[in-house]
Amino acid sequence: MINDIGGLLLAAPAVQTAPVIRSLLAGAGGYLPRRVLGNEELALSVDTSDAWIRERTGIRQRHIAGPDETACSMGAAAARSALAAAGVAPQGIDAVIVATSTPDQAFPATAVSIQHALGIPGGFGFDVSAACTGFIYALGVVDAFIRAGQIRRALVIGTEVYSRILDWQDRTTCVLFGDGAGAILLTAGEGSGTGADHGLLSTHLHSDGAHADILYVDGAVGRRDRPGTLRMNGREVFRHAVARMAEVVDEALAANNLTHADLDWLVPHQANLRIINAMGRRLQLPPERVIVTVDRHANTSAASIPLALAEGLADGRIRPGHLVLMEALGGGLTWGSALLRV
Repeated sequence: MINDIGGLLLAAPAVQTAPVIRSLLAGAGGYLPRRVLGNEELALSVDTSDAWIRERTGIRQRHIAGPDETACSMGAAAARSALAAAGVAPQGIDAVIVATSTPDQAFPATAVSIQHALGIPGGFGFDVSAACTGFIYALGVVDAFIRAGQIRRALVIGTEVYSRILDWQDRTTCVLFGDGAGAILLTAGEGSGTGADHGLLSTHLHSDGAHADILYVDGAVGRRDRPGTLRMNGREVFRHAVARMAEVVDEALAANNLTHADLDWLVPHQANLRIINAMGRRLQLPPERVIVTVDRHANTSAASIPLALAEGLADGRIRPGHLVLMEALGGGLTWGSALLRV
């Protein structure tokens, strides 16, 4: 705009746009327990078969934590891998946020134990409990801290030992789950506030306690009479998963003025291959652009997305500039999505 003041033509000062703080992905890592439990071995102790499990879930094996493997030890191992990938020392970390439904103890938080195990001298840590959506929730929490300028570097970890809350005689649940941990390092950076930015573009979180009775643990640390075992109405969970995740995927794309065609990768919660395939088809993504680990890891709850993301980065499928959509649904019910440009 040109202003004519007293016969002089003056150019209006340019509007300065402040840069937007973004949470950038600096590194990722994972850890899987040493013991592998295949379908054939599992069928020796429960009324099931390899064919039955594969047909309904796509799972052929899972990893089971040994006596010396815990949520803390696995989470710390995954975090070390993420730090190594980023080339960042533990001393530079401001926060450790852990998503888990199977902590080693009621308190202190698993995050605090991992903070100590890694030798992180300061900052803070706490746990997030949102079942299989836990990692997405933790991403949302850390992203808010970084955008607010309170922290610059944070470890976001999902770590689970579901093998210790399963009824190993219930073939409808024990065949579905496994143990493991995944971690990413997020660092503060600058962006323009558009969908072309690198880093976390947005996270979208939801819950509905009206459906708490279709996926839950029937006990708690505070219940001496019931330490707790996982219970699930698989048919109802499947129905809600497809509908809720479809909604939250559309929400994420709309929030960033993006479409299905803009996506490079889907990194979904690894619960069931049929659900994963349904989401891939809905997003018009061919199978080769969907990261799948459920066949080898089974459902590792809050650890499943960071484990899958770490694998896709490590083998070179996910590369800088790629737009990655993550989504999950878990007990609560909780569900959510996140858009990340690597």
